[in-house]
Amino acid sequence: MNLRQLCSTLLPFLLIACQGVHSEQKPLALPQEPLVQVYFNHTESSQYQETLRPQQRNGDDLEQQIITAISTSKSSVDIAVQELRLPKIAQALVERQKAGVKVRVILENTYNHPLNESPPRKTPREAAKYDELRTQSDRNSDGQISAQEANQGDALLILRNAKVRVIDDTADGSKGSDLMHHKFIIVDDRTLIVTSANFTSSDIHGDISNPQSTGNANNLVKIDSLELAALFTQEFNLMWGKSPLFGLKKPFRPPQQVQVGNTTIDVQFSPTSPTSPWSQSTNGLIAKTLTTSSQSVNLALFVFSDQNIANTLEQQSLHNVQIRAVIDRDFIYRPYSEALDMMGVSLSNKCKYEANNHPWQKAITTVGVPKLLKGDLLHHKFAVIDNSAVITGSHNWSEAANSSNDEALLVIHSPTVAAHYQQEFERLYAEGQLGLPEAITQKIQKAQRQCSKS
Repeated sequence: MNLRQLCSTLLPFLLIACQGVHSEQKPLALPQEPLVQVYFNHTESSQYQETLRPQQRNGDDLEQQIITAISTSKSSVDIAVQELRLPKIAQALVERQKAGVKVRVILENTYNHPLNESPPRKTPREAAKYDELRTQSDRNSDGQISAQEANQGDALLILRNAKVRVIDDTADGSKGSDLMHHKFIIVDDRTLIVTSANFTSSDIHGDISNPQSTGNANNLVKIDSLELAALFTQEFNLMWGKSPLFGLKKPFRPPQQVQVGNTTIDVQFSPTSPTSPWSQSTNGLIAKTLTTSSQSVNLALFVFSDQNIANTLEQQSLHNVQIRAVIDRDFIYRPYSEALDMMGVSLSNKCKYEANNHPWQKAITTVGVPKLLKGDLLHHKFAVIDNSAVITGSHNWSEAANSSNDEALLVIHSPTVAAHYQQEFERLYAEGQLGLPEAITQKIQKAQRQCSKS
């Protein structure tokens, strides 16, 4: 056998071997759009050193992206976020206010209570969050929070001590909107950060009390655009003005489109009144965007409970669009989950089914839960359409997000940006548990038997 024949014989095996080696290596960092950059706290293409839990880990440091943006501010920083518990972010805000920068912060009222205040009517989830805050602030791990520890570890106390003005969704004189769920920052009326993450250790880095946790899977997009920042400033000012407006007290804000360099971005804010046409709502914009798909739709969602969106996806599936989805384990198999529709089944809640429930006639098996470390959640709210557009933001695909909560939704038309989200989706999907687990099948059958008797 001559050299050429030998090379021809060995080449396929060499390629397979090289592919195997490459699969074990971390993926290469993808190119970014200059004006629209995206980051993921679970990406395998980068690493960073945590500060609250001093350890090296995979991921983009979303907290540092936020701190860097704040630290570059010259005139103003506006933050609207459901929950802010990271002390270094608070310290960065205090430093900029001392430098003469105008700092304004809006929170969800449930989480506008520092350690020295007891929030009213804590749910088990809220109580767990305050326990996590206590653990985070207890620097010497003696089980007690000294005044010094609280002043250094409690972000809200840091802001209050520096007299940084913070309001919440009770500023309108109400008991609060259903949920002030925004997660955005505007710096100097130009730089915009929109993320799915709350500013907490559990949403960005991991649970303080669980060293194995790497945080809830989240993404962050940073955009350089005067025009888009102006639209978010309008939304912020509705909540901050002399007569603050939250939830359904706000006027209807239709979708608007902005050109950012070579990238087109659609934006819409929630909520939309249930009396308005659904097609004009934020969920309506999601559905409208999904109807443009001709090849594929890939979903990574915390919650998916909007029936109309599920019906839209079914029609796309019937037109040979490949639909794949990973949904958080805590929500995917609940009776109201549209993932069940996609898999062609229904689960009753005390023998009652969701209104207009519609299991798909041609069920799909490309729906499942991602493999995450114990305690971590899939907190994304994104979809990738035809590898060319992305739906993202703070907006869960639910009725509450659509018609009750304060939310922001972006549709980013950019293959470069879409590639980042697609890489994150493929990472989650590759090790996901797909299809209907036997335990859920048995649960559905048991409910059917019990309901038929009653």
